[in-house]
Amino acid sequence: MEHVTLAAGPDAPLPRQEPMAMPTQSLRSYDKRQRHRLKGEPRVRLARAALALITILGTIFLTHQMYLVLQVGELTGVERVMLVLFVINIAWIGLGSVSPLMGFLLGAGHREVADGPPPTRRTALLMPTYNEDPARIFGAAMAMMRAIHRKGAGDVFDLFLLSDTNQSKYWLAEEAMVAAAREDPEIGHRVFYRHRGRNLRRKAGNIEDWVERWGDAYPHMLVLDADSLMEADCIIELARRMEADDELGMLQTSPNLIGGETPTARVQQFASRVYGGVLTRGLRAWFGNAGNYWGHNCIIRTKAFAECAGLPQLSGKPPFGGLILSHDFVEAALVRRGGWAVRMADDLGGSYEAAPPNLLELAQRDRRWCQGNLQHTRLIGTPGFHPLSRIHLAMGVMSYLSSPLWLLFLLAGMSLALHAYLVPPDYFLDQWSLFPDWPRIDPERAMALFGLCMLVLYAPKLFGTASFLRERGSRGLRISSVFGLIVEVLLTALVAPIMMLVQTTSIAQIITGADSGWPSQARDADRVPWSVLWRFHRRHILAGVILAVAAGAISWRLLAWMSPALLGLVLAIPLSAFMGSARMGRALRRMGLLTTPEERNPPALVAEAVAEAETLRDRARVPAGLSELLSDPAALDRHFAWTDPPTARRPGEPDAALASALLKIADGLGLDALDPRETYAVLASPPTLAGLAPPPMARAQARANM
Repeated sequence: MEHVTLAAGPDAPLPRQEPMAMPTQSLRSYDKRQRHRLKGEPRVRLARAALALITILGTIFLTHQMYLVLQVGELTGVERVMLVLFVINIAWIGLGSVSPLMGFLLGAGHREVADGPPPTRRTALLMPTYNEDPARIFGAAMAMMRAIHRKGAGDVFDLFLLSDTNQSKYWLAEEAMVAAAREDPEIGHRVFYRHRGRNLRRKAGNIEDWVERWGDAYPHMLVLDADSLMEADCIIELARRMEADDELGMLQTSPNLIGGETPTARVQQFASRVYGGVLTRGLRAWFGNAGNYWGHNCIIRTKAFAECAGLPQLSGKPPFGGLILSHDFVEAALVRRGGWAVRMADDLGGSYEAAPPNLLELAQRDRRWCQGNLQHTRLIGTPGFHPLSRIHLAMGVMSYLSSPLWLLFLLAGMSLALHAYLVPPDYFLDQWSLFPDWPRIDPERAMALFGLCMLVLYAPKLFGTASFLRERGSRGLRISSVFGLIVEVLLTALVAPIMMLVQTTSIAQIITGADSGWPSQARDADRVPWSVLWRFHRRHILAGVILAVAAGAISWRLLAWMSPALLGLVLAIPLSAFMGSARMGRALRRMGLLTTPEERNPPALVAEAVAEAETLRDRARVPAGLSELLSDPAALDRHFAWTDPPTARRPGEPDAALASALLKIADGLGLDALDPRETYAVLASPPTLAGLAPPPMARAQARANM
């Protein structure tokens, strides 16, 4: 069993560094001789062939039916465009239906983890955080560590809280709560904290910094997100599987969503729990050793990650150049390129995360993901990538491109209807003909095709519900699950046109050069003001009204056909308010709608995480600001000791915010005159803080720095 030595006694926030090189990988060339050979997977190849065959045959059949519906003599230009759009869209939907069908046929869901000996190789739990409530995040992390300790495996798991926070109120709270956590007699000595003074390369850089400084001490790392929660049995089993298979580079769990309070979160939570099983089982069947990484709730072999996953910057400026935003897909592709297996542990339960609470937060997250996924258009052809890795990247791109493609399909259909309305049909195309050329549109075929397309679209939900109803965990929820399916379908159908326009707008912004930045996420169910809803949704309402007026002017039948899509747009503001309301979420819960087994019988770990968070809040003494920090010797000494020199501002390095703060201080304006950026700059500068501290404390700090 490896041993990690503390740097400087029990109060040191970090262990002694044991570096591991993480070279930057080339995306332009690759030497195949560097790749490890993996065993063949005949069953996986068969599953891939079946998936491709069924998807292609289904696409050909439905496309032929669409051609027969559109065919009136020769196809017009608009009809040809519409047919091409239909091929792309129906192929994408078909792939999304055949894969869950495979998962449904495979049958088995989560299995109980058998007790066994604890793993012997060290694993680091990495919890990155960025401007979030530290009590909630650290409370969840402490609950996981305590649960592992109770299982008798605490000696091989350490917790690293990796902060990229750049707001002083969160930074001070993090330090105070980590200090409180490290006083815990059972697990405090296994809790470590590092705050980067410069959060270079965002989350990917945060993990890379840990690998390069401590990676050699930990054969495995379990990457978490700020809203992650994982049962001890799941964590320990992941470590066991990693130990048992030396070819395994990444093992990704399938997190279920929990804790949803609003209809937005509850809809996602219900869909994740009820439909997610067949989706992930289907993916695992044809992913095989060339799976994907979703950025969190995944155990990784540190050596494989360090050898293969060092990310370069893309040439050019954002949004298509610069940092690779959706780094997880690319890291998985690089690890697989290096010959390591990337698999899904879809059979393991006890892996959880949270969902965005409202449509605005969902759209903000989607904007960032959209930019990252569109960057992948530059990476699909990277030398050495496994064909499945290229498919993962392409699927990520298509998950966003499908929105403008469906919008174009809708507009093409409207233009056909408008043409039929404005241009009278000419039944005598040949002026010498004695017989009319009657239109050959078959309305019955059109209705049948519509029904087939709806069946393909909703098949994953039907497969998922049928599979869920067979589970033991669904007992007592079977009737409510059927009603939940109906509510989920109705609400997602209303929201879908809004998200279609949101994603189409995001793509337009990205194409025109707008960068998403790195905003922090709001995870709590706070009420969104009506003024904010108006600013966000006004264009959606305008688009809905314009489309409704245009459709009504062409034909009331067309308006009736389009009304399900238009209703969500026209009612975007009240719909968004409803979807983001915790009160409405509680009402749905009282009615037993969108209820999951984990909500009905919450895992004990959830309550333990809440209790740990409350304990940290009660025990931590958080300075309210710079003035209070400077008047608290213990907090100030801790802040000095915990400043991370490798990522701090270098001596002489320009810092406009710090210069502005020093000018205000020199002018006698006081610390209260500093804005948030200036406050953070002072907090990140130990020499500046030492100069502001009372003389005895300043002298002590000066002696400590000698």
